[in-house]
Amino acid sequence: MKWGKRIGAAVVGMAAVLGVVTAPAQAVTAAAAPDISLTNIKAHLSALQTIANQNGGNRASGRPGYPASVSYVAQKLRDAGYNVTLQTCSSCAGSSQNVIAEWPQGDASQVIMLGAHLDSVSAGPGINDNGSGSASILEVALTLARENPAMAKRVRFGWWADEESGLRGSKFYVNNLPQTERTKIKTYLNFDMIGSDNWGYFVYDDVASVKAVFDEYFRTIGIQTEGDTEGDGRSDHASFKSAGIPVGGLATGAGYTKSAAQQQKWGGTAGRAFDSCYHRACDTLSNIPDTPLEKNSDAIAYALWKLAVGASTGPDFSIGLSPASGTVQPGQSTTVTVNTTTTSGVAQAVSLSASGLPAGATATFNPASVQSGGSSTLTIATSANTPTGTSTITVTGDGTSVDRTAQYTLTVGDVSVRTFTNGTDYTLNDYATVNSPITSTATGNAVSPVKVTITGTHTCSEDLRISLKAPDGSTYSVKATGSLPCTDLGTKTYSIPVTNEAASGTWTLVLYDAYAQDTGTLDSWSITV
Repeated sequence: MKWGKRIGAAVVGMAAVLGVVTAPAQAVTAAAAPDISLTNIKAHLSALQTIANQNGGNRASGRPGYPASVSYVAQKLRDAGYNVTLQTCSSCAGSSQNVIAEWPQGDASQVIMLGAHLDSVSAGPGINDNGSGSASILEVALTLARENPAMAKRVRFGWWADEESGLRGSKFYVNNLPQTERTKIKTYLNFDMIGSDNWGYFVYDDVASVKAVFDEYFRTIGIQTEGDTEGDGRSDHASFKSAGIPVGGLATGAGYTKSAAQQQKWGGTAGRAFDSCYHRACDTLSNIPDTPLEKNSDAIAYALWKLAVGASTGPDFSIGLSPASGTVQPGQSTTVTVNTTTTSGVAQAVSLSASGLPAGATATFNPASVQSGGSSTLTIATSANTPTGTSTITVTGDGTSVDRTAQYTLTVGDVSVRTFTNGTDYTLNDYATVNSPITSTATGNAVSPVKVTITGTHTCSEDLRISLKAPDGSTYSVKATGSLPCTDLGTKTYSIPVTNEAASGTWTLVLYDAYAQDTGTLDSWSITV
């Protein structure tokens, strides 16, 4: 949460104009909101703490910990099937990125958006401010993907860059939305600091109908709430509010002092700040108690299900990918199982296609069409010229009544080069075997193919038999057809299929001369991967 001005423009009463769904108007829901796993949220917080520890103790925009936080959140979402966009904020410190994730179901003209800022201050890791909001909406998003309910409205999530320097990430996002896209966002819900150690239960009171949804949940668990005055205008909801978008949200307090009346209502310590580590180095994992984190995350899910989840109106299906991501070297292929599930009504024919492939890559499905409930195998083949980098490939199921998508993250890696050296010359005699130890100082994972290059002088080598022993004792052989002709001198390249071998340790190149009148000297073995 950032210190800043309070924005006075009210949007109460705008619900009817922009289509905010109020609690009484919600006609049907597919199911009650699920319980959000506190264990999973704490695992996300632990990951953010580790990122801060490894990057100078913070996750501030413009510092190394922020892009590492972006990568963590974005990968979790891609793996779950979200359409993920990393938006570079040119006005943010270090041109930091916003993470935008949309669940590809529901009415795209009616968007319910949830957001939290992902950056910390430079003084500390920001686990409450605002790892708590970021981790909670991440787990809510992942839960929505796992539950996969029928959606009445489209759900979009945002993790904002550089909130601490003036709400820059969310302002950039809103300011760059065309007006037609702004009007599609019917409600924006913000979650900034929801795990304070001396907590209260504050609900944004900008729009009464939105506040009523959260209050309804807290009443069911016997908790009284208050309107949030400390956070008004000081977090990312202000960017949306100033654009005329109805807003709501939750907070548990920052630097303000808890009153005696609030202590009576919620417990804790009167006369002390709601978060004693606000904007300090001690805002670590030990600064967050379970109780407010659990109750607020469940409240988020309650509001999301209330506002966006609806009843199915006809035949429907979903698509899942296993695995959801993979890495190949240029020229390699990978396979993905495409699973379809009939989620309502009768099964329907689904034609499969893929888009977003990197240059030089192709995608084939076997079979290319299935009945929902069936599976297909997707083969993604790259070429030697496919550029390195990460691509998000969208798999589309074109059904007879609806279309559904899922995303696969393909990383095309650099071809790792490792040199294995041997500086000793060996004489190879008729029917003799040479065992040449090779020193490896390589790093990384070995991948096929391994190419063995032998340089030397050969009188004749019509039947030179070669094998390679790995550090773990595995032996890889080269067929005799790969041997040098009698008249050749110099270099010959042999291919040996080695996959995921240990890179370091002592390798042994084994050569056997199975032909008479074949003496000569072999030297300078080199192996590249």
